[in-house]
Amino acid sequence: MCVSEARIELQLRLGAEGLVLAPQTALQLTLGHVVVVVVPEHVLTAAEGLWFPGQARWLLLTGADPTWEISMEYGSAVPQGVPDVWLWKNYQYVLAFCFAIQEINKDPQLLPNLTLGFQLYNSVTSGQFTLRSTLHWLTGKHYLIPNYTCQTQGKTVAIIAGTTSAFSAEIGTMLELYKTPQITYGPYDPMLSERDKFPSLYQMGTSDNSLICGMLSLLLHFGWIWVAIFVSNDLKGEQFLQDILAEMVKKDVCLAYAIKLPDTKKRYKKTEISFLAEIRILSANVHILYGDVRSLYTMEILSKYYLTLGKVWIMAAKWEIVLLETQQMLHSFHGGFSFSHYKGEIPGLKHFVKTVDPSHYPEDFFLSQLWLHAFHCLPPGSLCGTIGVCPPNASFEFFPGHIDMLTISDSSYFIYNAVYAVAHALHKMLSEQIEKGSPADAAQPRILPWQLHPLLREIQFTNSAGEDVSFHETRFHMAHYDIHNIVNFPAGFRLLIKIGEFSSESEHDQSLVLNEEMIEWPVAFMETPQSLCSQRCGPGFRKIPQEGRPVCCYTCVVCPERDISNHTDAEQCIPCADHEYPNLERNHCLPKLVTFLGFEEFLGMALTCMALCFSVLTAAVLWVFVKHQDTPIVKANNRTLSYILLIALLLCFLCSLLFLGRPNTANCLLQQIVFGLVFTVAVSTVLAKTITVILAFKVTKPGRTIRQLLVSGASNSVIPICFLIQLVLCGIWLATSPPFIDTDAHSEHGHIILVCNKGSATAFYCVLGYLGSLALASFTVAFLARNLPDTFNESKFLTFSMLVFCSVWVTFLPVYHSTKGKVMVAVEVFSILASSAGLLGCIFLPKCYIILLRPERNSLKGLKKRVSSKGS
Repeated sequence: MCVSEARIELQLRLGAEGLVLAPQTALQLTLGHVVVVVVPEHVLTAAEGLWFPGQARWLLLTGADPTWEISMEYGSAVPQGVPDVWLWKNYQYVLAFCFAIQEINKDPQLLPNLTLGFQLYNSVTSGQFTLRSTLHWLTGKHYLIPNYTCQTQGKTVAIIAGTTSAFSAEIGTMLELYKTPQITYGPYDPMLSERDKFPSLYQMGTSDNSLICGMLSLLLHFGWIWVAIFVSNDLKGEQFLQDILAEMVKKDVCLAYAIKLPDTKKRYKKTEISFLAEIRILSANVHILYGDVRSLYTMEILSKYYLTLGKVWIMAAKWEIVLLETQQMLHSFHGGFSFSHYKGEIPGLKHFVKTVDPSHYPEDFFLSQLWLHAFHCLPPGSLCGTIGVCPPNASFEFFPGHIDMLTISDSSYFIYNAVYAVAHALHKMLSEQIEKGSPADAAQPRILPWQLHPLLREIQFTNSAGEDVSFHETRFHMAHYDIHNIVNFPAGFRLLIKIGEFSSESEHDQSLVLNEEMIEWPVAFMETPQSLCSQRCGPGFRKIPQEGRPVCCYTCVVCPERDISNHTDAEQCIPCADHEYPNLERNHCLPKLVTFLGFEEFLGMALTCMALCFSVLTAAVLWVFVKHQDTPIVKANNRTLSYILLIALLLCFLCSLLFLGRPNTANCLLQQIVFGLVFTVAVSTVLAKTITVILAFKVTKPGRTIRQLLVSGASNSVIPICFLIQLVLCGIWLATSPPFIDTDAHSEHGHIILVCNKGSATAFYCVLGYLGSLALASFTVAFLARNLPDTFNESKFLTFSMLVFCSVWVTFLPVYHSTKGKVMVAVEVFSILASSAGLLGCIFLPKCYIILLRPERNSLKGLKKRVSSKGS
């Protein structure tokens, strides 16, 4: 960097998953009269020095004049190997850092007359090495002397630290002794926000509180309710697991299993991670991954994850590093989803990345190493011997697909914002010093790191991407995430493709937007995968939980006969309204058809024909009796009562037609009343005929009273008396609870039957009971008179007719109560017809037989002949 009136340095420390992974040992380098301790978090670039492994040389640079080349020799700690794995994607952090520094130094409005410099350190997963590296930087000597500094040139005012909270916490305690601000560019960790432990630490990342809501929204959008969760084995992973389980209970999402991934700070036995080989055969097809990225750096774990084809992984953005750089995990995570905080596009950053090459920064060893790794060549003048020279158009734009340097990561975005946050804090502090101090102080400002704290806490600005940047807690109120689909293309090319967004302003104001057409699913799925403990219960079924298992595990049963379920996984079936009925699939209610026992139906037509036929037959019998009214057989049985009985029976047959057809108010009122009155007349007439027979035989004995009763027709008075009693009962019925039109929605599937409700069941059974008592009295009297001698004695026929009548109505009662709807009406009509036909057939058919077929027996001459034959 060029130096103007003043120079202030920032330090970027790549975190525990920096450029180099899992080195085996440290190096102690002796450089002539200058001694530098170089541990695996090597002192890197322009401001300090570059390490060329394999060439045993150090290039020590001061300022911008790379002129001193000093030979060196290995110390006692001989290196046992070069770094194991290079995560070149992380070099984007350095590029974003350098771009921000250059922008600020070129900005005439921000820190004028002041140049920002920087130091870069690369760190590894080791608390011991991190401590040594931090002490080395703080003291400025290879002699590690806490609380002393031997640096005279550097004016480092802030540290932008690595991506893991463990790394930031390890160096934070020591930095607190010097009150040096530490700004982290990794994911937000609540532990680091505790001001009593880390008062000098600031986090660029925002809280992941809404990440859980975003992940659950994605799960519910696709109906994934049976998931596995993998978290790092630390406090952050444990907290995430507790929080997401609490939200899953609210959303009815179930946990298949939870696994804490081992950390790689120690060597683990294979038996401790052997469970990973079984992931592929487990039922959950969706896995959530969260925690410290160090949990995947063990090669044993990587090889196990390679077996997990056919699973959909949902993770936070920091896992992108491992996805894009680790060949073993490539196929495992294909088709997964990554959540990253929304970030605007930084103007000029992509162009800067595209145009960077080692010729612009010849002192940067890692850039040359990256170029060699990608293109197998180096720019001209690189002093690399037999290595080929790169073509002029070589750039990050044409890098291999597994190293996507043009997609700006969250951490790079945070680094860019962190540099500007420090720059704005410095600008404000220097402006205040200029207002209060002398011009000399402005030319050579004296800045102490602790002076930045009050300014950083209150800093607030808008970056070049148009986003507000601050360290205020108010920035957590609204969360906005980009959702990326992890896609692997042929020939090792892979991308994170944005397929949606999730935003959350509050618990009740959340939105998920997805472009499902852009989603690429894992190779094992031809369509949207499912992740269920039990197969979904479709419409028409309901869920029954399985005892002792999560609520997502259930059995599907069909809805009851009159219920439906019109959505998937219904907890309860919904009963259809009375005017509706379920379809065969029991997923929809259909309107019921209004019906009744009509004349056009087969049953109604049959009953109508029977009623009309019996009515015609009754009329024919009446005509025969009228035509032969002067014959002995008609006269002998009180033809007036016979006429009354035949007319009553005719009305009985016809009144049955009132029960057929569409019910209305008039029909309902007349049905039972007419039935009761007409049958009362018929039965009372039979009783009168029976009494007449008894009186006729009694008149042959002495006694004027019986003769007067017979001559006066006293037996005929039974009919009006019985009729009046029934009329009173019917009047009370109509006055208290008359019949009315009603509907029967349950007797016949899919139909609403219009029926006449009797109003008062008590009144109905009183009318029926009165008829029964008359019939019983008639039967008793006729039975007693059955053996009276006479040629035309009809007592036997009356007895048998009453027996048929009583049998019909005694049978009617249980059958009537066991039927519903149209059948109930048909039973009552049939009982009316059967009982009336019984009276007609038993009483009048034998007489019609004699009148029509045996007329010789219906004459005085025939009567005398029968009497003489009986006497002889």
